[in-house]
Amino acid sequence: MATGSRTVRPRSSVWLSERKAPKRKGDQQPVGLDHLKIVAATMRLLDAEGLSGFSMRRLAAELGVTAMSVYWYVETKDHLLELALDAAMGEIALPMEAVGSVEGHEHSPAEPRDWREQLRQLAAEYRQVMVRHPWLPALLGEYLNIGPNAVVFSNAALAVMRNSGLPDDKITSALSLVYQFVYGFGTIEGRFAARCRAAGLTQDELFHEMMSSVADRMEFDESRKIMKARGGNTVEEMQDRDFTFALDLAIAGIEALRDR
Repeated sequence: MATGSRTVRPRSSVWLSERKAPKRKGDQQPVGLDHLKIVAATMRLLDAEGLSGFSMRRLAAELGVTAMSVYWYVETKDHLLELALDAAMGEIALPMEAVGSVEGHEHSPAEPRDWREQLRQLAAEYRQVMVRHPWLPALLGEYLNIGPNAVVFSNAALAVMRNSGLPDDKITSALSLVYQFVYGFGTIEGRFAARCRAAGLTQDELFHEMMSSVADRMEFDESRKIMKARGGNTVEEMQDRDFTFALDLAIAGIEALRDR
């Protein structure tokens, strides 16, 4: 793609690369190191320090090796982040009925759940993985996200939505509604949790501190009434209530438009 006189090339992907591990004369493959260890250490560092604190040099120090040792297994930092992204997607527990339908197996008669319950499971799991890894939402916007775990997740989600009865030309739109809702909700929730950890406060402590500061400076009576009616004694309870009801609204909308 050209922009004026400048050519913009798409970012390379680890999933499309055919490059093998780099080898220079005299180099020997590091002992006791492999992809799994490297990706696990990457995720630990990202969880602890975020994307801004992550570097290949920092990762090598964490592993107790040289940076060149890491490059035996990954070509670039971007490729490593792609691997971490897909490993995080692999933490999502999928509805077995949906996985079975993707793989061509019969649904288990022991779990006769309908598509709504399966969709709620997918959404809840997707939310949890983004909160657990606050760096994940940024990577979802940067990379293709076409690794094996992401593909299994995507196929399971398509199977669930197909069972809703929506016509094929509406399935991706309905999934976009759910994906973007969970993405936004999980991103804000994860960033707030990370901010609390950095401040050495619980979520409830920081929430009440922020609300007190706002109440001292603004007319907050109407919002205070709404917050009271919202229910929940803790931030976690309030978030769960909001998430559950908002997801119910999305599912109800899908059903209403399908039946229309």
